[in-house]
Amino acid sequence: MRVVFMGTPSFAVPSLKALAAAYDVALVVTRPDAVRSRGKKLEPSPVKVAALELGLPVLETSRMTPEVQDELRAQQADVFCVAAFGCILPTDVLTMAPAGCVNVHASLLPRWRGAAPIQRSILAGDDATGVSIMRIGEGVDTGDYCAQASCSVAGKTADELTAELASLGGELLVRTLPAIVDGTATWQVQDEALVTHAAKIAKAEMLLDPAASVRDNMLRVLASSDAAPARCIIGGKPVRVLAAQVAPDMPAAGSAAFEVRGKRLYLACSDGVFEVTELKPDGKRAMEAAAWAAGLREHMGTWERLA
Repeated sequence: MRVVFMGTPSFAVPSLKALAAAYDVALVVTRPDAVRSRGKKLEPSPVKVAALELGLPVLETSRMTPEVQDELRAQQADVFCVAAFGCILPTDVLTMAPAGCVNVHASLLPRWRGAAPIQRSILAGDDATGVSIMRIGEGVDTGDYCAQASCSVAGKTADELTAELASLGGELLVRTLPAIVDGTATWQVQDEALVTHAAKIAKAEMLLDPAASVRDNMLRVLASSDAAPARCIIGGKPVRVLAAQVAPDMPAAGSAAFEVRGKRLYLACSDGVFEVTELKPDGKRAMEAAAWAAGLREHMGTWERLA
């Protein structure tokens, strides 16, 4: 089987590696080198790095220009496989390969169509999520799907869940692809009555708030990312909370209060208390909460939502 693969971030790498181990990957298409960290230097996409390590040819593009389409057509692939490519594919590309264009989507469709399905599943407190192998159509994640695999959500960070779903997606794609190519796959139309939309996460959604519940604040910590971190102000100091846990037996010192007790940092919410275990003060490195709390003059005070 001859495959063209399109993908960009780390989520797509397990799918690429799984395909390369099982089939003939004729070409890897990814977005161009870009500034991806705070170093302000151009960096290759994770997919480009993986493709070069595998010795696969790479085409970098952010648009499906006529020249790019000619290159895709020249590969004479049986199927195009996509995982978080980040580029709109025109109809000519979707229909170019005999078996069409299939996508590894990080949700159990029709739940969480859109840009941020993994973080949305965490923020919503879903018990389970998963991956779907779907046809790419004209709408956003509206295509039929032929296979799904699920995993639990509870207690997992966005990074942990992304890695698990990426691996699950790669395995499912390779397992499903023969039936897709030979035409025996059974396709399921999405039930529009069950659709939920996974809009991009706004920074304001992730701000920790003493007026919110412990559960909601904990979910924000789990779902946080560099692009939309879980932040607040503790004792007048802005910080990003990297890790936390519920403290069910800890009595609150008062509404919107923080307390350092036994070198442990606790924040009171509307209905209880949670413990911050790791944080990153603005302009400094990440550290254990105990080390940060040791530098506080007061062991009690207030915490608040960032304005």
